[in-house]
Amino acid sequence: MKDFKLLIGGKLVAGASTLDVINPATEEVIAKCPRADLKQLNEAVAAAKAAFASWSKTSVAERQRLLNAFADGMQARHEEIARQLTEEQGKPLPHAMGEVAGAIGMTRYFASLELSDKVLRETDDEKIVQQFMPLGVVAAITPWNFPVLLLMLKLPPALVAGNTIVAKPAPTTPLTSLIVAEIAAQVFPAGVVNVICDGNDLGGALTAHPDVAKVAFTGSTATGKKVMESVSSTLKRLTLELGGNDAAIVLDDVDPKAVAPQVFAGATMNSGQVCLAIKRLYVHESQYDAMCEELAKCANEAIVDDGMKQGTQMGPIQNKTQYEKVLGYIESARKDGKIIAGGEKPSRKGYFIPPTIVRDIADDAKLVREEQFGPVLPVLRYTDVEDAVRRANDTDYGLGGTVWSNDYNRAMDVARKIESGVVWVNKHLDLPPDMPFGGAKQSGHGTEMGREGLEEFAQSKIINVAKRSASSPAPAHH
Repeated sequence: MKDFKLLIGGKLVAGASTLDVINPATEEVIAKCPRADLKQLNEAVAAAKAAFASWSKTSVAERQRLLNAFADGMQARHEEIARQLTEEQGKPLPHAMGEVAGAIGMTRYFASLELSDKVLRETDDEKIVQQFMPLGVVAAITPWNFPVLLLMLKLPPALVAGNTIVAKPAPTTPLTSLIVAEIAAQVFPAGVVNVICDGNDLGGALTAHPDVAKVAFTGSTATGKKVMESVSSTLKRLTLELGGNDAAIVLDDVDPKAVAPQVFAGATMNSGQVCLAIKRLYVHESQYDAMCEELAKCANEAIVDDGMKQGTQMGPIQNKTQYEKVLGYIESARKDGKIIAGGEKPSRKGYFIPPTIVRDIADDAKLVREEQFGPVLPVLRYTDVEDAVRRANDTDYGLGGTVWSNDYNRAMDVARKIESGVVWVNKHLDLPPDMPFGGAKQSGHGTEMGREGLEEFAQSKIINVAKRSASSPAPAHH
């Protein structure tokens, strides 16, 4: 078994204790993860605070160079990181390779940006400039569904803006973040990047820490609310990327045979463990039966197995808690609707759930109201598209949404009415790094990605200058 270490103040160190990391496909322990205690958390924050003094004054060009060197380090270990990702997270190896490639691309994208001063106005009399100042220590807290990629939505922009970072991965998928820590230890000055792991018990201490200037959190809405509460005493800067209950609306002019495989992929990617997955599907009554039939076909043909096996299209649910939760949604759907594919728990080791399609289910069913975060898709019928939009918007969430139609102007019209941070038309989960992304309603707070995402890691400051010299008389006001 590989010996994993925390990264604190430039040194790779053992934890105060250890945690078992389990492969969700086999339910076997694959590693002992170092577990930090409160003392080590405080050491990590102190190291980041000490490093901030010089890192914030390091030239942008040098920060960019080191970020690219860090990306090179990940590139050199691309396959190793991906294999570790499949082992601890469960996703099929080709998907893990894709996630790591995305993380490297995201790092290089942010390494290409800089927050130079913006001249907002300049006349003969005055000059007004917007300056972007680094904040200090950033706490990055990441979940277990995309542990490598989601860390790279936080670490590179934090660093290029001149901040230092303390990262805390999810306890069930810490190993890839610890490989990333090994690479960071070789690239960045001591204390610029720190990575600690916990058993879900240090989050509150990290987010409330007086020396942390910003918290960047991705996770559930329930935990996001706790994070928001804990930062309130110090009014820290905050980015929250939270849960979603994303609706897809299929208009009456599409061919179900052509659209169903794309919708199915949007609902079951990463075994449905995507905050932006399609979680509710509204289909016009004229297409409803055909669409349900095509989706059931997709579900029955999907290959669900260990992510290390060639040909696997869907891996297991990542952890036992989530697995039992999803099984609970399937049980309630059995009563609330009609399961037309999947729905059976396989008699084998591992947290496997076959993709499950549920039809004839009401809007108030648990599977429709709540975020299932698993490969279970409720299909609802509608008659009038305005009614479908109203039902799609009838939720506390507002992360993403999709519209499918052969008439893109008609689809645009529907997309404009959906209350969410992003809406796709005739595609799903397309997130270019240079496009800003954030949730509406209870799906989040603040922006990630794009230049706007980078600005979230800086304090805007306005410098407003009178061009006349201080000794010359001020113009008279009448």
